[in-house]
Amino acid sequence: MEKEELMKKIESYREDMIKAQADMCALKAISPDSGGEGEFDKAEYVKKLVSFADEIKEYDAKDERAKNGIRPNIVAKMYGKDRSKAIWIMSHLDVVPEGDRSLWNSDPFKAVVKDGKIYGRGVEDNQQAIVSSIFAAKTFKDLGIKPKYDINLLFVSDEEMGSEYGVQFLLKEHGELFKKDDIYMVPDSGSPKGDEIEIAEKTIIWFKFTVEGKQSHASMPDKGINAHRAGADLLLTLDKVLHEKYNARDDLFSPPVSTFEPTKKEANVPNVNTMPGKDIFYFDCRVLPQYDPEDLLKDVRDIVNEIEKKYGVKISVDFPQKGERTPVTDINSEGVKLLKKAIRDVYGVEAKTIGIGGGTVAAYLRAAGCNACVWARIEELAHQPNEYCVIDYMVGDAKVFATLASE
Repeated sequence: MEKEELMKKIESYREDMIKAQADMCALKAISPDSGGEGEFDKAEYVKKLVSFADEIKEYDAKDERAKNGIRPNIVAKMYGKDRSKAIWIMSHLDVVPEGDRSLWNSDPFKAVVKDGKIYGRGVEDNQQAIVSSIFAAKTFKDLGIKPKYDINLLFVSDEEMGSEYGVQFLLKEHGELFKKDDIYMVPDSGSPKGDEIEIAEKTIIWFKFTVEGKQSHASMPDKGINAHRAGADLLLTLDKVLHEKYNARDDLFSPPVSTFEPTKKEANVPNVNTMPGKDIFYFDCRVLPQYDPEDLLKDVRDIVNEIEKKYGVKISVDFPQKGERTPVTDINSEGVKLLKKAIRDVYGVEAKTIGIGGGTVAAYLRAAGCNACVWARIEELAHQPNEYCVIDYMVGDAKVFATLASE
């Protein structure tokens, strides 16, 4: 009877959940790194939504570039019957910019409700999680029912740009918050059927290579050193060697291999008849967790040294992002078992455990020894134009979280 009450109550929140999405969509929580003011306004709104909580604390990371000089992180707690353990549901406040507005069918920061969907920037990534987690917890309060354990709703800043002011800040400055025996849910990736629980991530390493030679007229190459040629050789050598050496397969992941992709290329000279003295390009690497990233870094450094000697260039290596190798969440952990059962009860599907090449904040939790599960029922439209949230998925996810917390 208790579960039936919870499900019925959550269904009654449908219009309130849609309104919360629309309100948040209008609050542009874009990182200062992407030209925004940060998450302050959205955090203030979220604090109002969770005013029912038994305890609310804010942990501000200082960032002079952001509105009021802070990047807010909020923990809202609902006390459970057993207070020795907590179920964490972690979502992020920030969104990415809208990109090319001409690709949108409506204003990305004015939510549009149509055909059972909410359109707008951030409505799926990650406001579906914010709303579903809040209303799952609110259900217990409104019905006067205590969850099995504490429910800790965590809303973090800076997820889209590396989490320096979000979960990394919390783990470094307030690590006592996170107990290894707690249950951690991160609704930031998923599948349209809701049948995939992410328990592992590849190690993400982004390389920036700056090749410096000597600029000259293209008709007199003997007077210079072509940085572009050296860079092209470096790119192709890295592509060949890394794919050949780090070729293991792990069917937990899709694709089941490490990936090494040359991506961004910065402009060098603006004209055809000048031989460039500087060439800059990037590599996106996603490495299976069985490999030690330090071995990869050494191999890259050895290749760089060879190219430097071969062409007489200087090559600097920087890391726009360099993740840690993180453990895999235990498939027999309490969180995985509870989540599987809740998904089965609500959606009637058997969820499987998977690994991904993308990065989520769960990686930082796993590195800290916490068994984190990444799950949501979503269409995976993050960062795309005309991003939308399926309303039934948002309501259904709230039911899954409430079911999980009531077990």
